[in-house]
Amino acid sequence: MLIRINGLETYYTLEGEGAPVLLLHGWGVSNESFASLAPVLAERFQVLRVDLPGFGWSEGPPVAWGSAEYRDHVAALLDGLSIGRAAVLGHSFGGRIAIRLAAEQPARVARLVLVASAGLRAPRRWRYYVRVGTTKLLKGLCRVPGCGGFCRRALERWAGRVGSRDYRKAGAMRPTLVRLVNEDLAPLLPAVEVPTLILWGDQDREVGQAAMETLTARIRNARLVVFPGAGHFPFLDAPAEFLNALLPFLAEGGRP
Repeated sequence: MLIRINGLETYYTLEGEGAPVLLLHGWGVSNESFASLAPVLAERFQVLRVDLPGFGWSEGPPVAWGSAEYRDHVAALLDGLSIGRAAVLGHSFGGRIAIRLAAEQPARVARLVLVASAGLRAPRRWRYYVRVGTTKLLKGLCRVPGCGGFCRRALERWAGRVGSRDYRKAGAMRPTLVRLVNEDLAPLLPAVEVPTLILWGDQDREVGQAAMETLTARIRNARLVVFPGAGHFPFLDAPAEFLNALLPFLAEGGRP
């Protein structure tokens, strides 16, 4: 279904009955990434899935958004659907939004589940500054009369060499991706007071164990569960184990 939120057509699905559970997907995918998880949850809960702006069937943001703008959009969606409070599960990029929502609008979040969550900025080493400096130099040269065409091609080749897979594929969403990855949500973590479950696969090549341990240490009521052999999508790689950890946690905050 489509709903207009903050001027943007936003696609969502709502299924099941019971305490609300909001699912926030990762970067580069859509609510369909939860296609196998949602029906199982819907046997016990009311499950809301959303295509975040710029993904799936939802319109993209008009300017580069950070996690605060996505938080406001999700909060407006909950209001539009008359959902006052929900358990919130955020996967990867969706975890950024979930952390902000829980820290800054705690009345909306009953319980928090962070699955291979992004949000902590990795320490920056010398290679980062070389990449940034070279990129800025090329962008500056592109403004020199007569150099635009050559520099733009050089900039694209450089981005293809040093940019992440998400960066190379981001297209019109690239400014939003850049803004998001430059955020560090670590200062928000002590403000998260709801019970929190952190789920991570030990073969994850996108998010490291150190980040998950930091989340667990800095969120007061957090617990970490690691799935051996699972990657960045543990709900797909280890579905039974994932549900064994998730369902009891959600049930603790659900209605009878």
